[in-house]
Amino acid sequence: MAAIPAFIGAMGAEYLWQRSHPVEPATRAGDYQLADTAASLTMGVGSLVAPYIARKVFDPVTPGVGRHGGKLLALGAATAVLTTVGDVVRRRLRDGRLPDPQTVPVGVRTVQEQLAEIRQGPAVAPDSRPVSPVFRMAHAGLAVTAVASTALVTSTTWAAMTSGKRLFEKSPLDLGTGAWAWGAAILGWDFIYYWNHRASHESRWLWAVHVVHHSSERYNLSTALRQPVAEGITLSVPYGLLALAGIRPGLIEQARGINLIYQFWIHTEAIKRLGWVERVFNTPSHHRVHHGSNRQYLDRNHGSILIIWDHLFGTFEEEDERVVYGLTQNIDSYNPVTIASHEWVDIAEDVASARTWRDRWSFVLRRPGWAYALRVA
Repeated sequence: MAAIPAFIGAMGAEYLWQRSHPVEPATRAGDYQLADTAASLTMGVGSLVAPYIARKVFDPVTPGVGRHGGKLLALGAATAVLTTVGDVVRRRLRDGRLPDPQTVPVGVRTVQEQLAEIRQGPAVAPDSRPVSPVFRMAHAGLAVTAVASTALVTSTTWAAMTSGKRLFEKSPLDLGTGAWAWGAAILGWDFIYYWNHRASHESRWLWAVHVVHHSSERYNLSTALRQPVAEGITLSVPYGLLALAGIRPGLIEQARGINLIYQFWIHTEAIKRLGWVERVFNTPSHHRVHHGSNRQYLDRNHGSILIIWDHLFGTFEEEDERVVYGLTQNIDSYNPVTIASHEWVDIAEDVASARTWRDRWSFVLRRPGWAYALRVA
């Protein structure tokens, strides 16, 4: 909160720089546009308020924390069972028979079916009856509820079990508050952040949270403030692991703040290249690549303060061609509700249309590109 005046002042300075360095007749992707900037600032405020609301909403239904945790578990189990029953009924209506229990190897079943056809003649076509729209809607609703409640139970329970405070109480170590502790906290947070950021691009569930930050087709300091509001329902490598190593929870939070502040200044086109600094640290050039929707830039440069993690783990990409910002399929909206929810809506639609549990969870957990490819196909 204390950094907000500095953020506003930096945005003002960037805007003045743009005015004094116009590009005619075209505009830069880094230029401020009122609706886009307003959307980014709204999401930034939302990201500050959301954790408090999330605690009020989710703590009561978190197993082991709130008194209604058992009810959410029961809801997930009941809707999962009913969804499975619906799968069986839907298969029965479609094929005229119950699903094959799959106890006989495929090759043996094929031979058996061929022998049966020789002995009895061609099989009669199944009585494929249409599925009632009401049944289809109810079945889809049950599937979405089952997946959503399971995801909510998993994420909230995981967050509660791996909090820094909880894990520090179990650790025999305490590094104190000296320079070594500060260094370990900042470096440790940066390392874990790399993997969480990378996972946010490689799993659709996590991408649904993170996509907010990539939704702008502009790239300036206001874009840095376009932050997710749904981090309370995500999964991550827990930063609480730092507490197990003896880093105090308060110090972990300070490291988080330093990490976020560092990321602010790299969201600009005003700074080009920084020479040797770019070998070790994340810079505007490196992060422009990360925000690019160009094919060669997709899912690259996940580091926060240090870029060495990308070099070490094979996700680094140099900025060479002009960056096209935004998503591979832009949402064309400045509405904060749309920005925050569009990917969740798409996931719900995909889960509702899926016919097997494997497909339902694939739509949630696999790479975003997997689901997008199916939609195009």
